[in-house]
Amino acid sequence: MTDVFSIPAENRRFEDYAVGVTYDCGMVTITEDDIIAFASRYDPQAMHVDCALAAEGPFGEVIASGWHTVSLMMRLLVDNYLPANGLAAPGIDELRWPLPVRPGDVLTLHVTVEQTRRSRSKPDRGLLHSLIRVLNQRGEVVMTMKPMNLVRCRTPEP
Repeated sequence: MTDVFSIPAENRRFEDYAVGVTYDCGMVTITEDDIIAFASRYDPQAMHVDCALAAEGPFGEVIASGWHTVSLMMRLLVDNYLPANGLAAPGIDELRWPLPVRPGDVLTLHVTVEQTRRSRSKPDRGLLHSLIRVLNQRGEVVMTMKPMNLVRCRTPEP
């Protein structure tokens, strides 16, 4: 089961993220033109930019660069999950692309809060560990990621 935030992003703080809750963070459709345009600029491998060569390859058509999938996910994450007054993130622990993203796929972002803790060195913020799952229209997982995000706290450390 997924949830949506009742608190708007501009008012969202560390205390609003509950461990174990999964949030539905929107969807996006990817086209062949999108795939080729992104890859032409950032990841110009044949499987992403050349329809004829890609058709002869293992996927039978062009597929999205994993970095394109990450970029689409990031937009949905910023728009629907992270607070509007975001802080720089310290990194990610894991990133996987178990299945290719194909033209026409409708991607949905689900984010589960796995762990929260206040920063020991900066008590005005908390560290949020999440599990991101990007699913296609068939419910297949096409990407997973485990990011860490710093989020401002509403109240001073107790």
